[in-house]
Amino acid sequence: MNEIDFVVLWVDMDDPVWRAQFEKYSGATTPDNSRNETSEARFRDYGFLRYWFRGVEKFAPWVRRVHFVTCGQKPEWLDASNPRLNLVDHRDFIPAEFLPSFNSGVLESWLHRIPGLAERFVFFNDDFFLTSDTPPERFFQGGLPCDIAAFRINSGGSQWAKMLRNNVAIINANFDKREVMRRWHDKWFSPEYGGKRWLNRLLAWYPRFVTLRTPHNAQPYLRSTYEAVWAAAGAELAEASTHRFRSTRDLTQELFRTWQICEGRFEPYNTYRDTRMFPLVVRPRQAIRAVHDGTYRLVCLNDNVHIRNYARVMRDLEAAFENILPEKSGFEK
Repeated sequence: MNEIDFVVLWVDMDDPVWRAQFEKYSGATTPDNSRNETSEARFRDYGFLRYWFRGVEKFAPWVRRVHFVTCGQKPEWLDASNPRLNLVDHRDFIPAEFLPSFNSGVLESWLHRIPGLAERFVFFNDDFFLTSDTPPERFFQGGLPCDIAAFRINSGGSQWAKMLRNNVAIINANFDKREVMRRWHDKWFSPEYGGKRWLNRLLAWYPRFVTLRTPHNAQPYLRSTYEAVWAAAGAELAEASTHRFRSTRDLTQELFRTWQICEGRFEPYNTYRDTRMFPLVVRPRQAIRAVHDGTYRLVCLNDNVHIRNYARVMRDLEAAFENILPEKSGFEK
């Protein structure tokens, strides 16, 4: 069967139970914008979740089931009786010793344990949206995930850059780069990638993997890939799962994605062709226009605590979503 599921994570930071746990483990009464791991931008909700569901129903009606993952929360308007909806509590798939967790990297590392999850699934954060017709072939072709195997320069000492290097260390411990690129030569040097493959040629001689490009949008996976990574690096993943908040010692979902690519379990696809990430701190107008016009199949509306005129930007984005998704979905009461 080629059934495909969607998985989406969501949190309601205004929930008093969540806030009490956040305060208990962070030592802060509210999200602390001076620290990346406890910044409000990590947890706040734009209020656009209903448009996420509308986008799924309108633009990807072929999806078998949506696994909606929260820490026991549910928006009041969400219709839990919808047969295509599976409400998933963190406790349903993450061992109790790692909960509660406020670290999305931890939640993402255990996705394969979601009850009833299909072998083929697409992972979304709640700021990734479908904004135009998206066939299943956008995510899977020949039963394999569509992806881009292209290196990037991972410079700087940001928290995110350090996490990516942690992933690559595990990849290098388990794969021989030259062997991988020889075996899957046509996938690593596919003309599909256009100019984004230039660094692959430049680094073909180099014996070790470096970080791959990270499109930062909806990501297709095979559940069996997760199982393979856990079988090889379970100790490292379990240790990382003890980090309740983001840490420079974290591992991320990019580990699973890169492993999948190294095993050749993907089909070349230039994800930048129909996918765009908009940092709202610098490109709010472009994001609003792209949503309004349905320019891309997938957009990411990347949050930041320094977004200027935040209320106006959110109001204009809501109007843009209303333009393409004005009708209630079957996921709404």
